[in-house]
Amino acid sequence: MIKPLLGALVLFLTVAIDVVAQKSNQVTVENGILEGTREVGSPLLIFRGVPFAAPPVGDLRWKEPQPVKNWEGVRKADRFGNKPMQKPIFGDMGFRSLDMSEDCLYLNVWTPSKNMKEKMPVLVYFYGGGLAAGDGSEPRYDGETLAKKGIVVVTLNYRLGIFGFFAHPELTKESPNHSSGNYGYLDQHAALLWVKKNIDKFGGDPNHVTIAGESAGSISVSVQMASPLSKDLIAGAIGESGAGITPTLPSIPLAEAEKVGTGFAETIKRGSLKELRAMSATELLDAAYTPGQTRTATTPTIDGYFLPKTLPQIFEAGQQAHVPLLVGWNSAEVPYQVVMKGDAPTLENYKKAVNALYQDKAEQVLKLYPAASDAEVIKTATELSSDRFIVYSTWKWADLQAKTGGRPVYRYVFSRIRPAMSAAMGNAKAGLAGGVIKDASAKPAPVAPAPVGASHASEIEYALGNLASNKVYDWTPDDYKVSATMVDYFANFIKTGNPNGKGLPQWDAITSNSAAKYMDIDVKSEQKTERDRERYLFLDQQYMK
Repeated sequence: MIKPLLGALVLFLTVAIDVVAQKSNQVTVENGILEGTREVGSPLLIFRGVPFAAPPVGDLRWKEPQPVKNWEGVRKADRFGNKPMQKPIFGDMGFRSLDMSEDCLYLNVWTPSKNMKEKMPVLVYFYGGGLAAGDGSEPRYDGETLAKKGIVVVTLNYRLGIFGFFAHPELTKESPNHSSGNYGYLDQHAALLWVKKNIDKFGGDPNHVTIAGESAGSISVSVQMASPLSKDLIAGAIGESGAGITPTLPSIPLAEAEKVGTGFAETIKRGSLKELRAMSATELLDAAYTPGQTRTATTPTIDGYFLPKTLPQIFEAGQQAHVPLLVGWNSAEVPYQVVMKGDAPTLENYKKAVNALYQDKAEQVLKLYPAASDAEVIKTATELSSDRFIVYSTWKWADLQAKTGGRPVYRYVFSRIRPAMSAAMGNAKAGLAGGVIKDASAKPAPVAPAPVGASHASEIEYALGNLASNKVYDWTPDDYKVSATMVDYFANFIKTGNPNGKGLPQWDAITSNSAAKYMDIDVKSEQKTERDRERYLFLDQQYMK
C-alpha cells in the first residue's frame, strides 16, 4: 500500500512542479496570456514576438498603428516576429526573424524579475538602419547583459522606408489627425504606450522608462523626445550617433513630403491611394528602390500632429521632454571618401574638395579642419566627413538639451577601434558604413581604408554587452574591458539618470555656454574637454539658416 501512495505522491509533485514552472513563465497583458522562455543557465525570462499593434496590412497600410486584438488561451512568445519590409542595404545586419512582412509590429522583452512586482527601470531600444533597414531580432541588440543588471529591456520593430515614411495628400485627407508620413515613428510611440500599460506585468516600472538607439535609432530617440505624443512617456534618453536635425534625416514640411509622394505615385502609374494599397508588399518595395526614388523611402514629416515643428524649434522653445540625456558619437563615423569621393587623399585634392563644397567659405573651413601635408589629410577629411554626416546633428541635440532641457546632459566620444576580423571569416573584409564584404575576392567592392578611429555603428555591441554574439571580429580582453565600462555607464544612467558609479572614471554633465566635458570611451576611458566647438558653431551657421 505504501509504494502506490509514494508513486502517486511523486506523480502529484511532478505535475505540480510542471504547472508552477509553466505559470512562472507566463504573464497576463491587456490582450491575453503570454508564455516566455528561459534559456539554460540564465536567470532571465525572455518574451519574443509580442504584438504591440495590429498588423498594418491591407487598408491599414499607411495608417496609425491600431490596437491589438485579444487572443484566447496562452500565446507562446518564443520566436521573433517578422522583420519589416526592406532591402539588404547594410552588410553588418544579421536577423533571426524567420520572415519579412508588413505584419511586423512586434516587440521583445528581457526581464530579470523574480515575482513581476519589483518595479525595475526599463530600457526601450530602437534599432538603426537609416529608417530603411533593421530589425529588433539582431543579436547585437539583445537585452541579456543589461537585464542581468536589474533592468527590463525591450526591443521592437517599426515600419521602414516606403511603408513607414510615405506621405500623400489622400493619406493626409483620410487621417483623423490630418497627417501622413510618420508611420514608423508612430509605431515607436505605440510601443511606448504598450510599455506604459503592460511593462509592470514583467516587473518593470512604467514611470521609469529610458529610450535609446543608434543611428536612425538615435534619431528616433531625439524625435520621440520632441513629439508632444511621446515626451511624457519617458524618464531618460540615450542617443548613439544621430539626431533628426539637418543634415541627418530631418523631418520635412508635410506639403513638401506630399509632393514627393504624389510624384512617386505618378512615376509608378498608381494614381490613387486605392491602387497603391492594392500593390503587393514586394511590388511596392521594389518600386521604392528604383533609381531616383530613394527620397520617397525615408521622408519623415513635420505633420502638425506627431511633430509640430522642426526639432531645433521645439528644443529651443524648451517644449521637448525634460529628461536626462546621455549622447555621443564615434571618433571616425565615416571615412574620408565621403568628402574626397574618388580622389586620392592628397593635400591638393583635399583643398579642391573643400573649395567645391564651401566655395567662398573654403578658407574658413580649411582653418577649422587643417591639414599641412598629405599624411594629415586622411584624419582631417575623416573628421569633416563625419561632422557633415552625423556628428554635427548629435552635437546640436546635446547643446540644445543642455540649454533648455533643465536636466543633466552627458556627452561621450567612442574611440575604441574594433580588432581584426576573425580568421574564420575567410576572404571577408570590412566594408563602408560598418558593413562586411563576405567574399571580397569574388567581385570588386568598396573596401574601407585602415581606420583612424571608431567607425559608425561599431559601438553597439560594446554598449549593450553583446561582443560575444558577433563572430566577425577577434575580440580581445581590452575589448571586453571597454564593453564592461560602457555597459556600466549605460546601466547606471538607466537606473538613476547619472552614468557615474563605483570604479568608473568621473563623468561630468555638460553645461551651456562653457567648455563642455565629455567622456572619451576607450581602453583607458577618461574625461576630456571639448576642443572642436568652433567647428560645430560654423556648421551651425550653415545648417540652421
